[in-house]
Amino acid sequence: MTEVLPADNDRRLALVDLLDRVLAGGVVISGDVVLSIADVDMVVISLRTLISSVGSLLPAAESDFGGDPIR
Repeated sequence: MTEVLPADNDRRLALVDLLDRVLAGGVVISGDVVLSIADVDMVVISLRTLISSVGSLLPAAESDFGGDPIR
């Protein structure tokens, strides 16, 4: 038999820390919405979004804000 161990409750992650990690690396969320009638697909919508900070998307030379402004 295997032994079930209790979860480690000492390790807590604040919402601010989680948001910082997500924005530093970026997250892609994708999904599909299908509207169908009688098993016939009428409308198919594919959704994709990228959530990231601007600093993590810019190259290192432009991220110090010393370059040209974004136009």
